[in-house]
Amino acid sequence: MKKLKILLFLTLTNMAFAQNKLFLYEYKFIPDSANKDNLKEELMILNIQKDRSEFYSSERYASDSTQLAQSKKGIMAMPFNKVMVNDRVIKYPHSNLINYITIMFWDKYTVKQDIDLKWHLENSFDTILGYKVQKATTDFGGRKWTAWFTKEIPIQDGPYKFKTLPGLILKVEDSTKNHSFELIGIKGNTTKFDYPNVNNSKGYNLNYDQYVTKYKNFRKNPTADLVGKIPDQRDANGNFRTSTQIIKELNDQWVERLKKDNNIIEIDLLK
Repeated sequence: MKKLKILLFLTLTNMAFAQNKLFLYEYKFIPDSANKDNLKEELMILNIQKDRSEFYSSERYASDSTQLAQSKKGIMAMPFNKVMVNDRVIKYPHSNLINYITIMFWDKYTVKQDIDLKWHLENSFDTILGYKVQKATTDFGGRKWTAWFTKEIPIQDGPYKFKTLPGLILKVEDSTKNHSFELIGIKGNTTKFDYPNVNNSKGYNLNYDQYVTKYKNFRKNPTADLVGKIPDQRDANGNFRTSTQIIKELNDQWVERLKKDNNIIEIDLLK
């Protein structure tokens, strides 16, 4: 009976710890493999709720929150004028299924994906933010990853799509060190969380195979979906431009932009 009470207490303690926490991660990445000095950094949030976790960019969340608040006042607000991580990951307890939400051009895609990571635990330990962490490795997205997790935080979750280790992942990076996530802080969060739904783009639901096809086609021809949707028009200087001219100009801009985004986190999508 005593052992049962202790087990029950630990279970309830773990559940209480796991709910309504914000884990703040520093995400460092190199978008262009030809320009290793161009290191980007972004603050990411792992928001643990009772029924799910959500992983998203702090700046993107602030931008979307501002747009939603302004739209409720009847004001048309634009996103923050800077490049931000648009991807969002929703994970569920005791399930390999995730919802991966991403934006391609102006459209938003919710992708259902089944992820079953095969972790290899190693007899190697360290300390991060005062927590004792253990090393684990896995292959995912065409990269080899090393993670450091702690059993002191009894949450089988982590940044991005990483999860299912016997404790929270405090740090994970790929073997080339082109992508890394590291915990930098923890905050309590007592409010019920709903990500701001801005509704400023069309939404589509895809399975993972459909997404892979869509993504690869997007990389080849970013503005394919705009054909027939942009009318002929005059620019700010009064110059007449056909729909074809406008779309070609946009496509050329995006092709050049994507050339410098050749080091994505799931690199196998470019194969």
